[in-house]
Amino acid sequence: MCLGIPGRVVEIVDGYGGQLALVDVSGAERKVNIGLLEEDPVRPGDWVIIHMGLAVERTDEAGAREALAGLRLLSRGEP
Repeated sequence: MCLGIPGRVVEIVDGYGGQLALVDVSGAERKVNIGLLEEDPVRPGDWVIIHMGLAVERTDEAGAREALAGLRLLSRGEP
């Protein structure tokens, strides 16, 4: 099982072959590699699931909320 953190793309960073984005993760901006999603490129405003600095899948706002709720449950140690 892989844990992923949801984030919203703020901007694509210049250079890096279009494979780096600035992503808002719970109010903090992080640089995330988006190269795994190059077949369906992400744009500012899109939601992604991040694992170890890599955007591993696209999602929507509802999916992001669901992923965040799951992470909150895990942090409390609830099944």
